[in-house]
Amino acid sequence: MKKLLLIFACMLTIVSAAAQTKAEADSAYVQEDYEKAISIYNQLLETGVSAPVYYNLGNAYYRKGDMAHAILAYERAYLLDPGDADIRFNLQLARTKTVDKITPESEMFFITWFRQLIDLCSTDQWGRAVVVCFALFVLATLVYFFVGRLLWRKVGFGVGLTALCLAVLFHIFAYQQQQKLLQRSYAIVLSSSLTVKSTPSNSGTDLFVLHEGTKVQITDDAMKDWKEIRLADGKVGWVPVKTIERI
Repeated sequence: MKKLLLIFACMLTIVSAAAQTKAEADSAYVQEDYEKAISIYNQLLETGVSAPVYYNLGNAYYRKGDMAHAILAYERAYLLDPGDADIRFNLQLARTKTVDKITPESEMFFITWFRQLIDLCSTDQWGRAVVVCFALFVLATLVYFFVGRLLWRKVGFGVGLTALCLAVLFHIFAYQQQQKLLQRSYAIVLSSSLTVKSTPSNSGTDLFVLHEGTKVQITDDAMKDWKEIRLADGKVGWVPVKTIERI
C-alpha cells in the first residue's frame, strides 16, 4: 500500500511540474520572451508529444519570425490533432509567409473529400467513435433478438446495421490517421535557400531552388546523407538530409 501511495505521489509531482513548466512557458510567451518560451516548450516535448504544446511552440516561432520552425511545429500539431481549427488556421497563415508558392497536382474531387473527411478527427477521436458505434450495434442487436414487437425489431435491425457500417468506416479513418503518424514521410525545408539536385551528390545537376518553410514528401529514405523528395506539384529531386526536418 505504501508503495502505491509513493508511486501516486510521484505521478502527481510529475504532472504538477509539467503544468508549472507549461505555465512558465506561456508566461514567457505573453511577456514576448520567445526564446525562453521556445526552450521550455521543447523541454516539455522531450517528455511526450502534445498537440497544444506544438501549437504554442509554433506561435512562439511565428512571433520570433522563424517561419520554417513555426510551420514545422504547426504541422506536427496538425498531425496529432487535424480537427483543431486554430491549428489549421495558423498553419495556413504561416504558409502564406513562405517564398515558394506551389500549386498541387490536380486529383479527383472524391479523393480530396475523402482526405478532408479523415482529417476531421484524430486517431484517438476516430477510435472513440468506433467504440461508440460498436456499442450501439450490440445494443441494437439485443433489441432485435429479445424484443417481441415487430416495429422495435425493425428499428433494432436498421440501427444495428447503420452502426456496424459506421464502425467499419471510422475504423478505416482511424487506421489512415495512424499510418500518417507512423510513416511521417513529409518534411519541412529549414535552409533559407536549397538547390535540389538530380542525383544524391553535390555534383548533380541543379533542378530547382526551394526556400525555408516549404513542405516536401520524402520518397526515398534509403540513403543516410541524402533524401529524394517530391513536391506537391510533382517535381522530384535530391537534397542533403541536413537541409530538411521530418514532420
